[in-house]
Amino acid sequence: MSYSHTTYQFEVNSQKNVQTSKGGNSVNSESTEHLETQYPNSLGADVLSIALIGPDEERRKAAASALAGCPNVEIHEFPIYPPNLAEVPKLLEDHNIVIIDLDSNPQYALELVESICANGVTTVMVYSSKPDAELLVHCMHAGVREFLTLPFDHTTIAEALLRVSARRPEIRLPKQAGGRLFVFLGAKGGVGVTTIACNFAIALAQESSEKTLMVDLDLPLGDAALNLGIVAEYSTVNALQNSKRLDSSFLSKLLVKHDSGLFVLAAPGKFPQYEASDEAVDRLLEVARQDFANVVVDMGFRLDLTGTVLFKEATTIYLVTQAGIPELRNSNRLISEFFSGGGPKLEIIINRYESRSLGVSEEGISKALTRSAQWKIPNDYVAVRRMQNTATPLTLGDSPIARLIREMAGCACGRLATLAKKKGFGFFR
Repeated sequence: MSYSHTTYQFEVNSQKNVQTSKGGNSVNSESTEHLETQYPNSLGADVLSIALIGPDEERRKAAASALAGCPNVEIHEFPIYPPNLAEVPKLLEDHNIVIIDLDSNPQYALELVESICANGVTTVMVYSSKPDAELLVHCMHAGVREFLTLPFDHTTIAEALLRVSARRPEIRLPKQAGGRLFVFLGAKGGVGVTTIACNFAIALAQESSEKTLMVDLDLPLGDAALNLGIVAEYSTVNALQNSKRLDSSFLSKLLVKHDSGLFVLAAPGKFPQYEASDEAVDRLLEVARQDFANVVVDMGFRLDLTGTVLFKEATTIYLVTQAGIPELRNSNRLISEFFSGGGPKLEIIINRYESRSLGVSEEGISKALTRSAQWKIPNDYVAVRRMQNTATPLTLGDSPIARLIREMAGCACGRLATLAKKKGFGFFR
């Protein structure tokens, strides 16, 4: 049985400012002008050959119309799914990208997606008018690169093709410089790492006015989402499990945006039966740092991650401790093991600090830490408990803790080039 299709080729005509099809019909190019302005030469000179598979004519034509607004694409419309999966290799010979309608026959469409993705070469995009979380996860696991929803618009399609183009080696876009990486590590469990990391991340997003992401790697029981009052459909585990196909588009679908402007990749709500490799963690952070100017990581008290880029490439590692014997003992061992011979910049935070009720002298603290602590966060149990109960970050209000954490964020992003020496709490030179 022949697997027939209709072909349309769209090329940018810079002199007449129109697009022409093989049939010679003139197409309004207003959308192309917009795309060329927003994404100059983004798709390169090569033509992207696209197989658009959609039994539903109305949806397929809507997709074709949106694609027609993109420069340098050749669209091959297929009004039926391949009659059997044996037809798939032939389909892949002539197309860089396959776009599939999921709604006409979801079960067969997913089988088709899995069959195409298994070859590891052709990029697969899908579209649906009624996406749900289970369908999206299934597609991501199969290897789908872009999940489009109706109604289509030229800009959404163009951005999807831009991301697809960036993955093709022959027209790969220049890689962005990596964003800053701020890592929060606890000297032991219960010292307040998550509370400080969450508030620091929000303050950093606001102080820097830069795109900022918080990643909860305190698996399996991280509770950054709980502290921030957000409900996340996807988690860090989704990213780590799919590290081999993880990219900007995939990662963006896993994130939740907090009201403050901070993006969050939360820990799972359920206990995960999963152990991430160093390579998976490294890949997650590589992708995150390409898209975000600042990446803040809550790693809790996880020493199994010391072999990752968290310890190799961090802009700053914040060691969170308290002025108690167990915490200072652990801090001493961590500093001696990981920070005595150079490496990432280390800043020490003494949390819940009360100068008048210390069980250890200031001299004893400095001796245990082998250096002075840069930050001393005052003890305010009532304010912290209120934050945890109401999910209202401290740094969105005004308190000694909030002011200090905003100072930390200002220093981290370079907004505060110098800080005056303070008598109470704060940064000590």
